[in-house]
Amino acid sequence: MAYEFYYWPWIQGRGEVVRLALEYAGASYVDIGRGSEDDGQGVAAIRAFLASDAAQPQPYAPPFLKAGDMVISHAANILLFLGGWHDLAPADEAGYLWAHGLQSMVSDFVKEIHDTHHPISNALYYEEQMEPAKLRSEHFLEIRAPKYLGYFERVLAGNPAKSGYLIGENPTYPDLSIFQMVAGLRYAFPKAMARIEPDFPMASRLHDTVAALPRIAGYLASERRIPFNEKGIFRCYPDLDD
Repeated sequence: MAYEFYYWPWIQGRGEVVRLALEYAGASYVDIGRGSEDDGQGVAAIRAFLASDAAQPQPYAPPFLKAGDMVISHAANILLFLGGWHDLAPADEAGYLWAHGLQSMVSDFVKEIHDTHHPISNALYYEEQMEPAKLRSEHFLEIRAPKYLGYFERVLAGNPAKSGYLIGENPTYPDLSIFQMVAGLRYAFPKAMARIEPDFPMASRLHDTVAALPRIAGYLASERRIPFNEKGIFRCYPDLDD
């Protein structure tokens, strides 16, 4: 079965952690938003799905994954599903839920990162909220980013396996997501991360370890990896990078 993954084709955004998991698992999937409208794919297919009156559960917005007859929405929920099917999470209940809890923390982190450049409303352009964005970014870089990175640093240090991963001996989907967080923060706040990141060496090493995993390295070098840009979660606005 090939999964159908629905997300916007011009950004990594909230969907990238799902792409990373699918790539690492070697799963067969179609990135619907990036397909041709002549083949019934593309953005038109995403919008048509969201507007459908079908009886199946309707997601509010991308990302969502179609697996056979199932439709799974929200990145953390999709990863919960993929973790069980592709050995991307521990098999025992406690470990399975622990991985989901870590991913839920990533979701919280993503929200705060997004709000650095859109602290008032998504309906306003960045240029319409630049001063609040600068204040929000200062607080984020001084307090919130170190708090999140510090938490994941403690989890890495506390893993009894001492593997350099968050859980057990092998990579799990939260490890892939932490890679994405560090990579995105390096793009969005290069000066601030040069200052902050040395305090979190295990998170930095995890980023580098994940980037070197063969399937992830292949993905990162391919055209399937959409470059960071100023339409996604991680945006490089020099005025915010202090």
